[in-house]
Amino acid sequence: MDKQPQPEPSASQTAEPELQTPNTESSSVESQDPAAESAAAAEAADSAEAEVPSPEALGQLLREAQAKAEENWNRSVRAQADLENLRRRHEMDLEKTRKFALNGLIEALLPVVDSMELGLNAAADDAANVAKLREGSELTLKLLLDALGKFNVEAVNPEGEPFNPELHQAMSMQPRDDVPPNTVVAVVQKGYLLNGRLVRPAMVMVSQKPAGAE
Repeated sequence: MDKQPQPEPSASQTAEPELQTPNTESSSVESQDPAAESAAAAEAADSAEAEVPSPEALGQLLREAQAKAEENWNRSVRAQADLENLRRRHEMDLEKTRKFALNGLIEALLPVVDSMELGLNAAADDAANVAKLREGSELTLKLLLDALGKFNVEAVNPEGEPFNPELHQAMSMQPRDDVPPNTVVAVVQKGYLLNGRLVRPAMVMVSQKPAGAE
């Protein structure tokens, strides 16, 4: 029996299959990613462990913090005690100032008291000389005025001056044609100033135009 002729293989059947070359770059990257991540994680863990202080270091830090806090507390307590002592000293100084503020004035007035006592003793003598007593009284008055002058006390004696309502107090009005109106013609009681401030106004009599005068 005759053999049937076999059909020739086609070009696609005779060609050897092409080998696919893998993408080495992508496969290499994919194969290296897990290892890199593991290495990064291990490095992060090591650094984290390195940053965490040991219990001994923590104890030392705690002791240092406690010592610093105690030092600050002691400083605060000392500062508060110093302020309290300063306040007490200030109060004591104020109390002394109130008690002895007039010490200088009293010292200046003591000679006046001595002079007055001498004058009274002299006046008690039956053979007292009036002229001597007057002289002693004048001396005593001078001592008193000098003592007041040391403390800036000034007398207000405005006789012959224009009337000043800020320093004078008019007791009465007198018709006068020899002086201008509103002139102090008599001082009933002197006034006094302390450091320029009025302590007591002068009691005065003031002139006015006579009735019927033009």
